[in-house]
Amino acid sequence: MLVYRILISIFAAWQTCGLLLARNWSALGQRFGRVGPSDAAPHLWLHAASNGELASARPVILALRAARPDLRLLITCNSDSGVALAQGWDLPGVSALLAPLDLTWVVRRMLRRWQVVAHVTMESEIWPNRVLLCPGPVLVLGGRMSPGSARGWARLGRLTRHILGSVDFLSAQDSASRDRFLDLGLRPEACGPVVDLKSLYAPPTDQVPDEALRRAYPRGDTWLAASTHAGEEEIVIAAHLIARVQRPGLRLILALRHPNRAEAVAGLLRAAGLAFDRRSAGQSGQEVLLADTLGEMALWYALADVVFVGGTLTDRGGHTPYEPAVFGAALIHGPDVRNFRLPFAALKDAGAAQEISDAASLGAALTALSDPARRLAQGKLAQVTLRQEAGLDGLMVQILRLIPGGP
Repeated sequence: MLVYRILISIFAAWQTCGLLLARNWSALGQRFGRVGPSDAAPHLWLHAASNGELASARPVILALRAARPDLRLLITCNSDSGVALAQGWDLPGVSALLAPLDLTWVVRRMLRRWQVVAHVTMESEIWPNRVLLCPGPVLVLGGRMSPGSARGWARLGRLTRHILGSVDFLSAQDSASRDRFLDLGLRPEACGPVVDLKSLYAPPTDQVPDEALRRAYPRGDTWLAASTHAGEEEIVIAAHLIARVQRPGLRLILALRHPNRAEAVAGLLRAAGLAFDRRSAGQSGQEVLLADTLGEMALWYALADVVFVGGTLTDRGGHTPYEPAVFGAALIHGPDVRNFRLPFAALKDAGAAQEISDAASLGAALTALSDPARRLAQGKLAQVTLRQEAGLDGLMVQILRLIPGGP
Protein backbone atom coordinates (compact mmCIF):
# COMPACT_ATOMS: atom_id res chain seq x y z
CA MET A 1 0.00 0.00 0.00
CA LEU A 2 2.98 2.31 0.61
CA VAL A 3 3.89 2.32 -3.09
CA TYR A 4 0.31 3.22 -4.01
CA ARG A 5 0.21 6.02 -1.43
CA ILE A 6 3.34 7.52 -2.95
CA LEU A 7 2.01 7.26 -6.50
CA ILE A 8 -1.42 8.69 -5.70
CA SER A 9 0.19 11.53 -3.75
CA ILE A 10 2.32 12.44 -6.77
CA PHE A 11 -0.77 12.30 -9.00
CA ALA A 12 -2.73 14.45 -6.53
CA ALA A 13 0.05 17.06 -6.45
CA TRP A 14 0.09 17.22 -10.25
CA GLN A 15 -3.71 17.59 -10.39
CA THR A 16 -3.69 20.26 -7.70
CA CYS A 17 -1.02 22.33 -9.43
CA GLY A 18 -3.00 22.27 -12.67
CA LEU A 19 -6.20 23.41 -10.96
CA LEU A 20 -4.39 26.13 -8.99
CA LEU A 21 -2.78 27.49 -12.13
CA ALA A 22 -6.17 27.49 -13.84
CA ARG A 23 -7.76 29.11 -10.76
CA ASN A 24 -10.49 26.50 -10.97
CA TRP A 25 -11.63 26.71 -7.36
CA SER A 26 -14.84 24.79 -7.92
CA ALA A 27 -13.04 21.78 -9.39
CA LEU A 28 -10.41 21.97 -6.66
CA GLY A 29 -13.09 21.80 -3.98
CA GLN A 30 -14.73 18.80 -5.66
CA ARG A 31 -11.44 16.95 -6.11
CA PHE A 32 -10.75 17.31 -2.38
CA GLY A 33 -14.25 16.30 -1.29
CA ARG A 34 -15.15 19.71 0.08
CA VAL A 35 -18.57 19.81 -1.60
CA GLY A 36 -21.37 18.35 0.47
CA PRO A 37 -24.97 17.32 -0.23
CA SER A 38 -27.97 19.61 0.02
CA ASP A 39 -29.64 17.16 2.39
CA ALA A 40 -28.55 14.76 5.10
CA ALA A 41 -29.88 11.61 3.46
CA PRO A 42 -27.79 8.46 2.85
CA HIS A 43 -26.32 8.21 -0.65
CA LEU A 44 -25.22 5.49 -3.02
CA TRP A 45 -22.00 6.61 -4.72
CA LEU A 46 -21.73 5.67 -8.41
CA HIS A 47 -18.51 6.47 -10.26
CA ALA A 48 -17.82 6.40 -14.00
CA ALA A 49 -14.75 7.61 -15.85
CA SER A 50 -16.53 9.81 -18.40
CA ASN A 51 -19.39 10.07 -20.88
CA GLY A 52 -19.23 6.59 -22.39
CA GLU A 53 -19.11 4.71 -19.11
CA LEU A 54 -21.77 6.96 -17.59
CA ALA A 55 -24.09 6.51 -20.57
CA SER A 56 -23.80 2.73 -20.20
CA ALA A 57 -24.76 3.07 -16.53
CA ARG A 58 -27.91 5.07 -17.28
CA PRO A 59 -30.27 2.04 -17.41
CA VAL A 60 -28.95 0.96 -14.00
CA ILE A 61 -29.33 4.49 -12.61
CA LEU A 62 -32.92 4.74 -13.80
CA ALA A 63 -33.71 1.29 -12.39
CA LEU A 64 -32.13 2.24 -9.05
CA ARG A 65 -34.20 5.42 -8.85
CA ALA A 66 -37.37 3.46 -9.64
CA ALA A 67 -36.68 0.67 -7.15
CA ARG A 68 -35.21 2.82 -4.36
CA PRO A 69 -36.66 6.34 -4.55
CA ASP A 70 -35.70 6.74 -0.87
CA LEU A 71 -31.99 6.46 -1.68
CA ARG A 72 -30.11 9.50 -2.96
CA LEU A 73 -27.50 8.98 -5.65
CA LEU A 74 -24.12 10.69 -5.96
CA ILE A 75 -22.51 10.40 -9.40
CA THR A 76 -18.84 11.25 -9.87
CA CYS A 77 -16.82 11.39 -13.08
CA ASN A 78 -13.21 12.13 -13.94
CA SER A 79 -14.21 14.69 -16.59
CA ASP A 80 -16.24 17.89 -16.70
CA SER A 81 -18.14 16.53 -19.70
CA GLY A 82 -19.21 13.45 -17.73
CA VAL A 83 -20.48 15.63 -14.88
CA ALA A 84 -22.34 17.84 -17.37
CA LEU A 85 -23.97 14.78 -18.93
CA ALA A 86 -25.22 13.54 -15.55
CA GLN A 87 -26.48 17.00 -14.60
CA GLY A 88 -28.23 17.28 -17.96
CA TRP A 89 -30.36 14.24 -17.13
CA ASP A 90 -31.94 16.31 -14.34
CA LEU A 91 -32.97 13.26 -12.36
CA PRO A 92 -34.58 13.78 -8.94
CA GLY A 93 -32.43 12.78 -5.99
CA VAL A 94 -29.24 12.67 -8.08
CA SER A 95 -26.15 14.88 -7.60
CA ALA A 96 -23.10 14.97 -9.90
CA LEU A 97 -19.55 16.07 -9.12
CA LEU A 98 -15.98 15.63 -10.26
CA ALA A 99 -14.47 12.54 -8.65
CA PRO A 100 -12.41 13.07 -5.50
CA LEU A 101 -8.73 12.24 -5.43
CA ASP A 102 -8.11 8.75 -4.05
CA LEU A 103 -6.24 10.03 -1.02
CA THR A 104 -7.19 8.34 2.23
CA TRP A 105 -8.30 11.49 4.05
CA VAL A 106 -10.16 12.83 1.01
CA VAL A 107 -12.08 9.60 0.51
CA ARG A 108 -12.96 9.45 4.22
CA ARG A 109 -14.27 13.02 4.03
CA MET A 110 -16.34 12.15 0.95
CA LEU A 111 -17.82 9.03 2.54
CA ARG A 112 -18.67 10.93 5.72
CA ARG A 113 -20.17 14.03 4.11
CA TRP A 114 -22.37 12.11 1.68
CA GLN A 115 -23.23 9.33 4.15
CA VAL A 116 -22.25 6.74 1.55
CA VAL A 117 -23.89 3.37 2.16
CA ALA A 118 -22.58 1.60 -0.97
CA HIS A 119 -20.20 2.26 -3.83
CA VAL A 120 -20.82 1.26 -7.46
CA THR A 121 -17.95 1.78 -9.89
CA MET A 122 -17.89 1.22 -13.63
CA GLU A 123 -15.61 -0.88 -15.85
CA SER A 124 -11.94 -0.44 -14.86
CA GLU A 125 -12.38 2.43 -12.38
CA ILE A 126 -11.27 0.47 -9.33
CA TRP A 127 -9.62 2.90 -6.90
CA PRO A 128 -8.03 1.23 -3.84
CA ASN A 129 -9.04 3.68 -1.10
CA ARG A 130 -12.63 3.95 -2.32
CA VAL A 131 -12.93 0.15 -2.27
CA LEU A 132 -11.17 -0.42 1.05
CA LEU A 133 -12.71 2.46 3.01
CA CYS A 134 -16.33 2.18 1.84
CA PRO A 135 -18.48 1.31 4.90
CA GLY A 136 -20.94 -0.63 2.73
CA PRO A 137 -20.82 -3.02 -0.21
CA VAL A 138 -18.65 -2.29 -3.26
CA LEU A 139 -19.98 -3.30 -6.69
CA VAL A 140 -18.19 -3.23 -10.05
CA LEU A 141 -20.42 -3.16 -13.13
CA GLY A 142 -19.23 -3.84 -16.68
CA GLY A 143 -15.86 -4.81 -15.21
CA ARG A 144 -13.11 -4.63 -17.80
CA MET A 145 -9.63 -6.11 -17.37
CA SER A 146 -7.36 -6.22 -20.42
CA PRO A 147 -4.26 -8.46 -20.53
CA GLY A 148 -2.02 -5.41 -20.09
CA SER A 149 -4.01 -4.09 -17.13
CA ALA A 150 -3.95 -7.56 -15.55
CA ARG A 151 -0.16 -7.63 -15.76
CA GLY A 152 -0.01 -4.23 -14.07
CA TRP A 153 -2.38 -5.25 -11.27
CA ALA A 154 -0.45 -8.50 -10.78
CA ARG A 155 2.72 -6.51 -10.00
CA LEU A 156 0.99 -5.11 -6.90
CA GLY A 157 0.76 -8.64 -5.48
CA ARG A 158 -1.03 -8.86 -2.13
CA LEU A 159 -2.48 -5.36 -2.46
CA THR A 160 -4.39 -6.41 -5.58
CA ARG A 161 -5.75 -9.51 -3.86
CA HIS A 162 -6.76 -7.39 -0.87
CA ILE A 163 -8.58 -4.85 -3.05
CA LEU A 164 -10.39 -7.34 -5.27
CA GLY A 165 -11.12 -9.54 -2.28
CA SER A 166 -13.00 -6.57 -0.79
CA VAL A 167 -15.33 -6.28 -3.81
CA ASP A 168 -18.76 -7.67 -2.96
CA PHE A 169 -20.09 -8.02 -6.50
CA LEU A 170 -18.52 -7.81 -9.95
CA SER A 171 -20.31 -8.23 -13.25
CA ALA A 172 -17.70 -8.35 -16.03
CA GLN A 173 -18.43 -7.20 -19.55
CA ASP A 174 -16.83 -10.30 -21.08
CA SER A 175 -15.75 -13.74 -19.93
CA ALA A 176 -12.03 -13.05 -20.44
CA SER A 177 -12.19 -10.05 -18.09
CA ARG A 178 -14.13 -12.14 -15.57
CA ASP A 179 -11.44 -14.82 -15.58
CA ARG A 180 -8.66 -12.25 -15.13
CA PHE A 181 -10.46 -10.69 -12.15
CA LEU A 182 -10.80 -14.15 -10.57
CA ASP A 183 -7.13 -14.92 -11.19
CA LEU A 184 -6.16 -11.63 -9.52
CA GLY A 185 -8.15 -12.25 -6.35
CA LEU A 186 -11.87 -11.68 -6.89
CA ARG A 187 -13.81 -14.09 -4.68
CA PRO A 188 -15.85 -16.59 -6.75
CA GLU A 189 -18.95 -15.87 -4.69
CA ALA A 190 -18.65 -12.16 -5.65
CA CYS A 191 -18.62 -12.98 -9.36
CA GLY A 192 -21.87 -11.99 -11.08
CA PRO A 193 -23.13 -12.62 -14.61
CA VAL A 194 -21.22 -11.43 -17.66
CA VAL A 195 -23.15 -8.42 -18.97
CA ASP A 196 -21.98 -5.72 -21.36
CA LEU A 197 -24.04 -2.81 -20.05
CA LYS A 198 -23.76 -1.01 -23.35
CA SER A 199 -25.92 -3.75 -24.87
CA LEU A 200 -28.75 -2.61 -22.57
CA TYR A 201 -28.96 0.77 -24.28
CA ALA A 202 -32.46 2.10 -24.89
CA PRO A 203 -33.00 5.42 -26.71
CA PRO A 204 -34.02 8.26 -24.37
CA THR A 205 -37.66 9.12 -24.86
CA ASP A 206 -37.00 12.84 -24.52
CA GLN A 207 -34.67 13.01 -27.53
CA VAL A 208 -36.70 12.97 -30.74
CA PRO A 209 -35.75 15.10 -33.77
CA ASP A 210 -38.20 17.88 -34.50
CA GLU A 211 -39.70 18.48 -37.93
CA ALA A 212 -37.11 21.11 -38.84
CA LEU A 213 -34.26 18.66 -38.28
CA ARG A 214 -36.06 15.87 -40.14
CA ARG A 215 -36.64 18.12 -43.15
CA ALA A 216 -33.04 19.34 -43.12
CA TYR A 217 -31.55 15.85 -42.73
CA PRO A 218 -33.82 13.16 -44.25
CA ARG A 219 -32.85 9.74 -42.91
CA GLY A 220 -32.38 8.23 -46.38
CA ASP A 221 -29.96 10.97 -47.42
CA THR A 222 -28.00 11.44 -44.20
CA TRP A 223 -25.00 9.67 -42.74
CA LEU A 224 -23.47 10.18 -39.31
CA ALA A 225 -19.85 10.18 -38.22
CA ALA A 226 -20.33 9.44 -34.51
CA SER A 227 -17.88 10.39 -31.74
CA THR A 228 -14.94 11.26 -33.99
CA HIS A 229 -11.45 12.05 -32.73
CA ALA A 230 -8.58 14.14 -34.05
CA GLY A 231 -7.31 12.65 -37.30
CA GLU A 232 -10.67 11.16 -38.23
CA GLU A 233 -12.51 14.29 -39.34
CA GLU A 234 -10.17 14.80 -42.32
CA ILE A 235 -10.96 11.25 -43.46
CA VAL A 236 -14.70 11.73 -42.93
CA ILE A 237 -14.74 15.00 -44.90
CA ALA A 238 -12.72 13.53 -47.77
CA ALA A 239 -15.00 10.47 -47.89
CA HIS A 240 -18.09 12.68 -47.97
CA LEU A 241 -16.71 14.58 -50.95
CA ILE A 242 -16.06 11.27 -52.74
CA ALA A 243 -19.51 9.83 -51.98
CA ARG A 244 -21.56 12.86 -52.93
CA VAL A 245 -20.31 12.61 -56.51
CA GLN A 246 -22.46 9.47 -56.89
CA ARG A 247 -25.01 10.52 -54.28
CA PRO A 248 -26.02 14.16 -54.92
CA GLY A 249 -27.84 15.61 -51.96
CA LEU A 250 -25.98 13.45 -49.43
CA ARG A 251 -25.94 15.07 -45.97
CA LEU A 252 -23.43 14.60 -43.17
CA ILE A 253 -23.83 14.96 -39.42
CA LEU A 254 -20.37 15.21 -37.89
CA ALA A 255 -20.65 14.54 -34.13
CA LEU A 256 -17.43 15.20 -32.23
CA ARG A 257 -16.38 13.12 -29.25
CA HIS A 258 -15.00 16.30 -27.66
CA PRO A 259 -17.00 19.41 -28.62
CA ASN A 260 -14.17 21.72 -27.52
CA ARG A 261 -12.46 20.78 -30.80
CA ALA A 262 -15.31 22.30 -32.83
CA GLU A 263 -13.44 25.37 -34.07
CA ALA A 264 -10.58 23.29 -35.45
CA VAL A 265 -13.03 20.97 -37.24
CA ALA A 266 -14.96 23.98 -38.55
CA GLY A 267 -11.70 25.09 -40.15
CA LEU A 268 -11.40 21.73 -41.91
CA LEU A 269 -14.95 22.06 -43.28
CA ARG A 270 -14.25 25.58 -44.55
CA ALA A 271 -11.04 24.44 -46.21
CA ALA A 272 -12.98 21.67 -47.97
CA GLY A 273 -15.54 24.17 -49.24
CA LEU A 274 -18.42 22.50 -47.40
CA ALA A 275 -21.34 24.57 -46.16
CA PHE A 276 -22.09 23.72 -42.55
CA ASP A 277 -24.09 24.75 -39.50
CA ARG A 278 -23.16 24.38 -35.84
CA ARG A 279 -25.59 22.75 -33.47
CA SER A 280 -24.30 24.83 -30.54
CA ALA A 281 -25.44 27.96 -32.39
CA GLY A 282 -28.91 26.52 -32.95
CA GLN A 283 -28.34 26.28 -36.70
CA SER A 284 -29.35 23.53 -39.13
CA GLY A 285 -30.09 23.09 -42.81
CA GLN A 286 -26.70 23.15 -44.51
CA GLU A 287 -25.08 20.12 -46.15
CA VAL A 288 -23.08 19.38 -43.00
CA LEU A 289 -24.26 19.70 -39.42
CA LEU A 290 -21.36 20.05 -36.99
CA ALA A 291 -22.79 18.49 -33.85
CA ASP A 292 -20.67 20.25 -31.24
CA THR A 293 -22.87 19.56 -28.21
CA LEU A 294 -23.02 16.88 -25.54
CA GLY A 295 -25.81 14.45 -24.72
CA GLU A 296 -27.64 14.59 -28.06
CA MET A 297 -26.28 11.55 -29.86
CA ALA A 298 -29.69 9.88 -29.90
CA LEU A 299 -30.95 12.72 -32.11
CA TRP A 300 -28.24 12.07 -34.67
CA TYR A 301 -28.76 8.28 -34.64
CA ALA A 302 -32.44 8.88 -35.34
CA LEU A 303 -31.64 11.02 -38.39
CA ALA A 304 -29.03 8.81 -40.09
CA ASP A 305 -29.44 5.35 -41.60
CA VAL A 306 -25.67 4.97 -42.09
CA VAL A 307 -23.26 5.45 -39.19
CA PHE A 308 -19.48 5.51 -39.12
CA VAL A 309 -18.37 4.51 -35.60
CA GLY A 310 -15.69 6.94 -34.45
CA GLY A 311 -12.50 6.12 -32.59
CA THR A 312 -11.89 3.15 -34.90
CA LEU A 313 -9.45 4.92 -37.24
CA THR A 314 -7.20 6.08 -34.40
CA ASP A 315 -5.61 4.39 -31.40
CA ARG A 316 -8.75 4.96 -29.28
CA GLY A 317 -10.14 1.43 -29.49
CA GLY A 318 -13.46 2.47 -30.98
CA HIS A 319 -16.83 3.48 -29.55
CA THR A 320 -20.05 1.55 -29.09
CA PRO A 321 -21.77 -0.17 -32.02
CA TYR A 322 -24.75 -1.03 -29.80
CA GLU A 323 -26.38 2.40 -29.90
CA PRO A 324 -26.48 2.90 -33.68
CA ALA A 325 -27.54 -0.75 -34.08
CA VAL A 326 -30.60 -0.12 -31.91
CA PHE A 327 -31.67 2.51 -34.46
CA GLY A 328 -31.23 0.06 -37.34
CA ALA A 329 -28.35 1.95 -38.96
CA ALA A 330 -25.96 0.37 -41.44
CA LEU A 331 -22.60 0.33 -39.65
CA ILE A 332 -19.14 1.28 -40.95
CA HIS A 333 -16.00 1.21 -38.81
CA GLY A 334 -12.21 1.25 -38.93
CA PRO A 335 -9.81 -1.51 -37.81
CA ASP A 336 -9.26 -0.40 -34.19
CA VAL A 337 -12.19 -1.96 -32.29
CA ARG A 338 -10.45 -3.37 -29.23
CA ASN A 339 -12.81 -1.64 -26.76
CA PHE A 340 -15.72 -3.60 -28.27
CA ARG A 341 -13.91 -6.63 -29.62
CA LEU A 342 -16.71 -9.16 -29.11
CA PRO A 343 -19.64 -7.20 -30.63
CA PHE A 344 -17.54 -6.14 -33.61
CA ALA A 345 -16.43 -9.75 -34.08
CA ALA A 346 -20.09 -10.80 -34.07
CA LEU A 347 -20.89 -8.12 -36.65
CA LYS A 348 -18.03 -9.31 -38.83
CA ASP A 349 -19.10 -12.96 -38.64
CA ALA A 350 -22.65 -11.99 -39.60
CA GLY A 351 -21.57 -9.66 -42.40
CA ALA A 352 -23.46 -6.92 -40.58
CA ALA A 353 -20.90 -4.10 -40.80
CA GLN A 354 -18.28 -2.80 -43.22
CA GLU A 355 -14.67 -2.25 -42.19
CA ILE A 356 -12.77 0.57 -43.88
CA SER A 357 -9.25 1.93 -43.50
CA ASP A 358 -9.08 5.34 -45.16
CA ALA A 359 -11.04 8.05 -46.97
CA ALA A 360 -11.15 6.13 -50.24
CA SER A 361 -12.59 2.97 -48.67
CA LEU A 362 -15.02 4.98 -46.53
CA GLY A 363 -16.19 6.89 -49.60
CA ALA A 364 -16.60 3.61 -51.49
CA ALA A 365 -18.64 2.12 -48.61
CA LEU A 366 -20.95 5.13 -48.60
CA THR A 367 -21.37 4.88 -52.35
CA ALA A 368 -22.12 1.15 -52.14
CA LEU A 369 -24.86 1.93 -49.62
CA SER A 370 -26.71 4.20 -52.04
CA ASP A 371 -29.38 1.49 -52.44
CA PRO A 372 -32.04 2.01 -49.69
CA ALA A 373 -32.83 -1.71 -49.59
CA ARG A 374 -29.19 -2.55 -48.92
CA ARG A 375 -28.98 0.04 -46.12
CA LEU A 376 -32.15 -1.29 -44.54
CA ALA A 377 -31.00 -4.92 -44.76
CA GLN A 378 -27.56 -4.20 -43.27
CA GLY A 379 -29.09 -2.12 -40.47
CA LYS A 380 -31.60 -4.85 -39.59
CA LEU A 381 -28.85 -7.46 -39.58
CA ALA A 382 -26.74 -5.38 -37.19
CA GLN A 383 -29.78 -4.86 -34.98
CA VAL A 384 -30.48 -8.60 -34.76
CA THR A 385 -26.81 -9.52 -34.31
CA LEU A 386 -26.31 -7.20 -31.33
CA ARG A 387 -29.69 -7.68 -29.71
CA GLN A 388 -29.14 -7.93 -25.97
CA GLU A 389 -29.15 -11.41 -24.53
CA ALA A 390 -28.80 -10.54 -20.86
CA GLY A 391 -31.64 -8.53 -19.39
CA LEU A 392 -31.43 -5.63 -16.97
CA ASP A 393 -34.01 -7.09 -14.57
CA GLY A 394 -31.87 -10.07 -13.58
CA LEU A 395 -28.84 -7.87 -12.97
CA MET A 396 -30.87 -5.42 -10.86
CA VAL A 397 -32.13 -8.21 -8.61
CA GLN A 398 -28.54 -8.97 -7.62
CA ILE A 399 -27.58 -5.29 -7.26
CA LEU A 400 -30.57 -4.37 -5.11
CA ARG A 401 -29.99 -7.39 -2.90
CA LEU A 402 -26.70 -5.81 -1.77
CA ILE A 403 -27.82 -2.21 -1.30
CA PRO A 404 -28.51 -1.52 2.41
CA GLY A 405 -31.88 -0.28 3.69
CA GLY A 406 -34.94 0.15 1.57
CA PRO A 407 -38.63 0.37 2.33
